[in-house]
Amino acid sequence: MDNQRELFPVVDENGHVIGSISRGQAHDGTKILHPVVHLHLFNSQGQLFLQERPQWKDIQPGKWDTATGGHVDYGEKVADALTREVSEELGVTDFIPEFLGKYIFEGKRERELVYVYKTIYDGEVCPNPDELAGGRFFSREEILEKLGKEFFTPNFEDEYIKIFGNK
Repeated sequence: MDNQRELFPVVDENGHVIGSISRGQAHDGTKILHPVVHLHLFNSQGQLFLQERPQWKDIQPGKWDTATGGHVDYGEKVADALTREVSEELGVTDFIPEFLGKYIFEGKRERELVYVYKTIYDGEVCPNPDELAGGRFFSREEILEKLGKEFFTPNFEDEYIKIFGNK
């Protein structure tokens, strides 16, 4: 289970830190805005690596999601959170992120300021079994075929369509 006492920053819509909140409070339906990082990891053939969320996760267990998605810890810079999360979840440390933008995502229990990055990476990806249930590369056609079928997290589907389109 996730550490419900872990501290996250509370941010305004521009990303300025205005306080702190525990993980438990961030996901209890209060919808207090807090920052997260996402990395879309493509290989040079254009396939996108996705992670399978473990059943013990407090949000969207068992669904497929962005290669790396994680919270920014209180006092941590966004770029440092991205590097930390990618290393923890995928064992990847030698990537060059490209910032794609940020947006606000509101789910049933949380509200997040999402910082989105992508990278092209052909090295070994080693999903951490303590963090993920697994992961693999998907073709664009396979992703498009599974959209709207509750295979992916709603956040991934919204973001994928917003950034990469659905055609």
